[in-house]
Parts: sequence; C-alpha cells; structure tokens
Amino acid sequence: MLPSGRFQVRYWGLDGIRKAAQETFATRTEADRYLTLLEAQLMRREWVDPSKGKVKVRDYSTEWIKERPKLRPRTVALYTWILNTHVIPHLGEVELGNLTTPMVRRWRVKLLATGVSENGVAKAYRLLRAILNTAVREDEVIRVNPCRIPGADQEHPAERPVLTVRQVMSLADKVPERFRALILLATFACLRWGEVTALQRCDLDLEAGTVRVRHAFTEQRGKGLVLGPPKSRAGVRTVSIPGTVIPVLRAHVDAHVKEWPDSFVFTTENGKTIWRGNFNKIVRWRQVVGEVGVPGLHFHDLRHTGNTLAAQTGTSLRDLMARMGHDNPRAALIYQHATSGADRAVAAALDALLEVEGAPEHVRGEPEKREGDGDDGAAGALVRVG
Repeated sequence: MLPSGRFQVRYWGLDGIRKAAQETFATRTEADRYLTLLEAQLMRREWVDPSKGKVKVRDYSTEWIKERPKLRPRTVALYTWILNTHVIPHLGEVELGNLTTPMVRRWRVKLLATGVSENGVAKAYRLLRAILNTAVREDEVIRVNPCRIPGADQEHPAERPVLTVRQVMSLADKVPERFRALILLATFACLRWGEVTALQRCDLDLEAGTVRVRHAFTEQRGKGLVLGPPKSRAGVRTVSIPGTVIPVLRAHVDAHVKEWPDSFVFTTENGKTIWRGNFNKIVRWRQVVGEVGVPGLHFHDLRHTGNTLAAQTGTSLRDLMARMGHDNPRAALIYQHATSGADRAVAAALDALLEVEGAPEHVRGEPEKREGDGDDGAAGALVRVG
C-alpha cells in the first residue's frame, strides 16, 4: 500500500527486472485482479512494457521511414507527404500506448469531413497500419494494432479508359513522328512511363522481337531524372513485341537513336531524356487524346489498355502478371513460373488483333518473320539492334 492509501502492483518482468505497474488501485481486490491478468500475459509472453508505448506517433513514424533503406525514393517522398499531411497533424502527439481504435476511427472521419478523398484516406490508413504493425510484431512497443476498422484500407479508384486498337493507332498517328513508336511500345509491350523512357538501344532485340526492361526513370525533387531499377523485382523482365509494331520501331531506331549501345531510344529533338510534363506539352497531349475521343486519358492508361488486350488473349494470370512486371507477396510464386513461350503467344495474339482492326499505313508495318518462323532463313533479314 502506498502512503496515499492506494495499492500498487509489483511484478517480475520478462527481462528479470522487478517492475512497478504505472497505475494504482483503490482496493487490494482490484490490484490482485490486475496482477492475475498481468501474470497470465507474462506466461503467454504477450506482455508489453507500458513504458515503451510512451513514444509519440510523430517520432515513431518518422523513424520508421528512415529505417527502411530499401524503399524507393519516390515511395519515401510519398510516405513522408502522407504522414506530414494526414497523420501527424492529427495523431502526431499521441503516445503509441494511448492510441485506440476509436481514436483511429475518429481520425478517419475527420479526414473525410475535411475533403480528403476516400482513396487518400485509405492510403493514409494503410500506412499508419503498417507502421503500427511494426510496433506490435517487431519492436513490441504495443500489444495490439488499433487499426482494426473493416474496409478502411480499401480504395475504389475510378474506372480508367481502355482504348480500342484503332484508337491507339490513331493516337500514334497524331503525335509527332519521333514519339509514335513510344506510344505503340508502351501500349502493346505493357510498359510503364519510367520503363519505356529509360530504354536503351542495347535493350532492343528486333531479331528476336523483344524488349528488355532493366531500368526506369523516376523524377525526384532536387535531383531531377534519376535512372534506377524498375518498380519491383518482377519489373526486370524481357517482353515480346507484336511483330506489327517492329517495323515502326525499326524505323524509329534508324531515324532517331544514336549508334551507341547505351543510347536512349526515346529522347527529345535535342537528344535529352524526356520529362513527363515536357512530353505532354510537346505532343499536345490534351488536344490529341480529345481528338481520339478519350479526353482525360493519362499516359499510364496506355499500359492499362495493353494489359487489358493481353488478358483478352486468354493467357494465364501468372503469364500476364509476368508480362506486366507486377510484384506482390501473394503472387510472387506465380511470377517465377512464367514462360517465354506463353509471352510469345501473347505477342502473337496481339498481332492478330492489330491485323483485324487495321492501322494507318505509315504507322503499321507488315509483321516481320522472327527467327525460326520459316524455312527460308528469314531471320537473316532482321538486324539485331545494339
């Protein structure tokens, strides 16, 4: 019993040190009940030292980002922005040990009430949940993650447009000639903006009809365009190109790509690498997509279109994901077993779509035979680029 007349519980921690509970009790019965529950937690090794939970959400989340060196620079920037915009202003001063599910629920409601989109709130919630998962599972700072709100992590993005083959060809016809191959390759090889603009001459094998994705550009504040690895490990891949696209790509290489193996395939007229904003201005993106009949189209929607068309060929999910360069923990095993033969079938099926839909003559070439396609040694008619 304390001098105040209240009762305090003392116990042996898992570290072998005798500790005193932070809270006190009005009666011995209450103290005994608390001690019984505490000892049960200690026996099940579920006990967490309450003193560890005194770290504030602001400090812990900031350190959480710093301690993840494998995060890509753009991911670090995104996480930092989300924390500083949506999390820290509302929960930053709360100690982790005092953070509860009702507090998290009220935080979500407040964000939505102040105009943050449902998708934005879902991103903030997922980030906070990931941070607190580390606090529970790795650092043992708290015992339970308070982010337990069903459906709070779900995004409901607007449906993105899918172009027809004719619309893709029309778009390629309307942009400046030096960017036609970029439009077709991004669409029918399912490449991201950063991947297609980082392609170098040595990445193209027009004899085999493939493009190798090794790098990707990211735009980083204070650093400019930075050449680095693709978005994920699955992003490093070799993708088969529909034969109908190869003549356009060959003509582009002959006209606009320098002879060195490390020369970038797509550049501006003065030979510089392409920034997204500059590209939109050069090609008058808003105007041309309006003329094609898809106002509001984003460049990323070309990849979405290519993915959709590839899926319509009937290829398996694992081979489609491998072509797209997607990677996540649940599907990692699937990607490992993708075969180049299945990827070739995707390219061949896309060729059939291109033939059926048709294309402007100066954009569409005749499909070229690849190595092994015939008995007349047609592979000799193709030249390896690089």
